[in-house]
Amino acid sequence: MNKDARIFVAGHRGLVGSAIVRRLQADGYTNLLLRSSAEVDLRDQRAVTQLFEQERPEFVFLAAAKVGGIHANNTYPADFIRDNLQVQTNVIDSAYRHGTSKLLFLGSSCIYPKLAPQPMPESCLLTGALEPTNEWYAVAKIAGLKMGQAYRRQYGFDVISAMPTNLYGPGDNFDLQNSHVLPALIRKFHEAKARGDTEVIVWGTGTPRREFLHCDDLADACVFLMQHYSAEDPVNIGWGADVSIQELANIVRDVVGFQGQLRFDASKPDGTPRKLLDTTKLQATGWQPRIELREGIAATYRWFIEHQIDYRH
Repeated sequence: MNKDARIFVAGHRGLVGSAIVRRLQADGYTNLLLRSSAEVDLRDQRAVTQLFEQERPEFVFLAAAKVGGIHANNTYPADFIRDNLQVQTNVIDSAYRHGTSKLLFLGSSCIYPKLAPQPMPESCLLTGALEPTNEWYAVAKIAGLKMGQAYRRQYGFDVISAMPTNLYGPGDNFDLQNSHVLPALIRKFHEAKARGDTEVIVWGTGTPRREFLHCDDLADACVFLMQHYSAEDPVNIGWGADVSIQELANIVRDVVGFQGQLRFDASKPDGTPRKLLDTTKLQATGWQPRIELREGIAATYRWFIEHQIDYRH
């Protein structure tokens, strides 16, 4: 990618897209193509076609997606599968048809089977049943990965796919109705501290293990792969180690400064018992993440304090 190459970051206002934009701008890329969902609805085939006809981006980071935690996936399964299928189909096809040189598709670690070997290698894709609480999202993401492979095989279109682990960082979604576990914990502990509560209730048993990667590390990996990787096999992007939800909650409690107790509500779903990515393939390229979990959570909490959004309806 030349510094003046036209680069379309789809989903540039989201957690991942905004991190990719920060990374590209820091590296001196000056010709970024950014459109909000209000300007171009990526679910609309005609609108996407028009965008690519007019702008002819040379490189595309496909970071636009409808995302959410267990509650959101359980509540809106049709939205999750429909919106994600529409977005990725429109963008991948239009990119190919309008001469894009290379496209990076961002998937998710939830594409792997619920009971996959741990850590999960890229080769375990489609070897078992998915986690039921997010299978709609996962099926859409698997379709996007396979679409990229198909366009590479049939048309020679340079599509690569990256599968990130659980992400967090500035710009995250802190809405308790549809956020992921880490931003939800940050908000819960912050508000409990402000109210003077004596305890915070956390969904599930606290025993599931999760891996977390700061979005700025992911963005760094995405730019690295765009420059150095070209093959149809997906690449896992993760930290390389995991923590239990109980350990995570204790770290967040310490960072926020909440003095009360933790209580786990075992009547609520745990989701997958463990989700740790095998990052051997990425590490072999020489890339390594840099932002430690406690350091990253502290930075994310500072961002939350500075950008508090009223999620109450």
